[in-house]
Amino acid sequence: MLTPMLASLLVPLLLLCRISFCQYSSDQCSWKGSGLTHEGHARDVEQVYLRCSQGSLEWLYPTGAIIVNLRPNTASPAAARLSVCIKPSAESSGTNVYLDRNGKLRLLLRDQDQAQGKVQCFSIQEGALFIEAVPHMDISRRITAFQYELVNDRLGPEAHSVGAPCQPCSDTEMLLAVCTNDFVARGSIKMVEMEEEHSSVTVELRRLYRQKTQVFLSGGVRARRWTGHIKMPRQCGVKSGEGEFLFTGTVRFGEAWMGCAPRYKDFLRLYAEAQQQGTNPCHVDTD
Repeated sequence: MLTPMLASLLVPLLLLCRISFCQYSSDQCSWKGSGLTHEGHARDVEQVYLRCSQGSLEWLYPTGAIIVNLRPNTASPAAARLSVCIKPSAESSGTNVYLDRNGKLRLLLRDQDQAQGKVQCFSIQEGALFIEAVPHMDISRRITAFQYELVNDRLGPEAHSVGAPCQPCSDTEMLLAVCTNDFVARGSIKMVEMEEEHSSVTVELRRLYRQKTQVFLSGGVRARRWTGHIKMPRQCGVKSGEGEFLFTGTVRFGEAWMGCAPRYKDFLRLYAEAQQQGTNPCHVDTD
């Protein structure tokens, strides 16, 4: 039997699902809805709350509009520095995506551009996503779908934009990156390829300290080498060449993105100085 408190919590959700078929995971990481039963309420704006570091949204046959509120699952002062990245699927269409801050809309992604699958990032303080259906005679062919991730790195929301900064890391940022980034590895640059908006850096690693997901592949137990690709903005002007680097960075939608990448000898010097002063945020095996 439902308690009065539990019943009061379920009623709003049940009313919401009468308007638009919906599925919620228990941790509210993903949302799936349909506009087929929403068509008679085309002026209704549905509120969606997603509270995970990553997840997905799928809106079938969109009509009207929805507001998607993306928030971390824990309250922290650091949450104000988070950025949100969304990656539309190749089949995504049927809506325009805006940023809604206090009722003011800024276009983020057009209907016709979603199929390109380009990642769009923005500060979490810029507001919620306002996703508005574009009127079509046949909505059964339209599906809006994307993955999202909440990220916290030094490049912030500009990491995927044309004007992203390429400033060197400070000593503090460099030491902290080794402790907190999604991947940390020692190796060399083998090749740099210029893509449409980004550079793809092919690296060969002789030491892999950490990787969040398997973005670097092993050459075998005996080889003790790993290879992979790291993306970064084109204007950063990275070049292949001799020397070892300490690569750090984040993993977004299964792709590695460069963060701090000092020459390994410079990192060793910095690490040794911090170790003497007792200011290292974590231990690194430099043998």
